[in-house]
Amino acid sequence: MPSEKYHHAYEFLNKNQWLNFEEIVRLARIFVGLGVSKLRLTGGEPLLRPELDTLIRQLSAIPGVEDLALTTNGSMLVQWAERLKTAGLHRLTVSLDTLDESIFHQMSGEKGSVKDVLEGIRVAEAAGFDSIKINAVIQRGVNDHTILDLVKHFRGTSHSVRFIEYMDVGNQNHWEKPQVVPSSEIISLIDAEFPIERIQGTQGGDTSEVYRFKDGKSEVGFISSVTKAFCGTCNRLRLSADGKMYTCLFATHGTDLGAHLRSGATDELLAHLIRVIWMKREDRYSEIRSEGRHHSHPSPKIEMYQIGG
Repeated sequence: MPSEKYHHAYEFLNKNQWLNFEEIVRLARIFVGLGVSKLRLTGGEPLLRPELDTLIRQLSAIPGVEDLALTTNGSMLVQWAERLKTAGLHRLTVSLDTLDESIFHQMSGEKGSVKDVLEGIRVAEAAGFDSIKINAVIQRGVNDHTILDLVKHFRGTSHSVRFIEYMDVGNQNHWEKPQVVPSSEIISLIDAEFPIERIQGTQGGDTSEVYRFKDGKSEVGFISSVTKAFCGTCNRLRLSADGKMYTCLFATHGTDLGAHLRSGATDELLAHLIRVIWMKREDRYSEIRSEGRHHSHPSPKIEMYQIGG
């Protein structure tokens, strides 16, 4: 969220535009009834939502929810970790692009600190989150020279780093393809220092390829939606804070389930609408980009901070 646009006077959503917890849980139950088994809370920064542990407790109680996860920047984990675990959260993903404090500040818009994130991870581990995923977006010329620092720090722990190719999400990051560090390059870099072997691909809806260190000291993952698009196996949808459903991270528009919900739609009608939208989806932005057929001036996309990663 670039500070030059989203400054102190920017008018964000009014709180009454947010889905309340009852509405979120209702929609979650409908999604689970249609076959969804994994839920993830993301943002923006989800730990800014007041009483989030109440929502987690309600979501974890839905029959059929097999996995309940949360993605956070980690800056508030010290305060939240125990509450999240007690409420029933299964897994955590923490965004941490580098261990270099100055580069971290550059990439985070001068917000937070590496020290706070690492302390949050430590507290979360003590609270019972024994296998945390660390997401690192790699941008050439910015943090690519710090890749091995992350590997060395988390290698041998129960946590795993996932390196993510820099993507053209939203309309604010001024993305250019030369800024992308291909996963293949990162794999070669790591393998030269610490030999690794592939153990899992992106089949079955997984977004990351997983490698393990040959000496058995943990794993490392790679999300390669720029150089190895996986649109054909993607089975994710996203719900924004104001109730819009998006069938792709790079979507240009969503379906306003919140408006239908608040106008009195029944669960059956909402389920039918979700089913129809899902069956009609044709999203394959990453594949089109990799084929070199995306437009130089594409339609505006939904911002990543509105629907998460």
